[in-house]
Amino acid sequence: MNSYGSRPAPTASTFELVAWLFMRLSGVLLLILALGHLVIMHLINDIGKINYEFVAGRWSGELGMLWRGYDWLMLILAMLHGVNGMRTILEDYLSPGRRRILVLTVLYVVSFAFLAAGSYVVFSFRRVM
Repeated sequence: MNSYGSRPAPTASTFELVAWLFMRLSGVLLLILALGHLVIMHLINDIGKINYEFVAGRWSGELGMLWRGYDWLMLILAMLHGVNGMRTILEDYLSPGRRRILVLTVLYVVSFAFLAAGSYVVFSFRRVM
């Protein structure tokens, strides 16, 4: 283990190595996206004006697909980053067996449902006047 106390890169499984690398890369991307979101929503725009009309205008304007893509990328990365972290924690604390499989299955099914619902909202949104 290194002197920083972080989890060392796994060597036993290609999947675990990819998941380990994904956590680092998605964390950096999420930091950049979240800081951009913070600047756009709280520093450039007045927070008192952020409501349905603001978001609907942003998603329906000329750059609508850009903003939808930005928000969707944040959604996807945050969900996958969180699910991967939760998977790691659960595998650390649950011994192999049926219980672990059940808990991980529930995690994956619920996560997929949230990803599907969020993606549906982002890409099927139609402005209501």
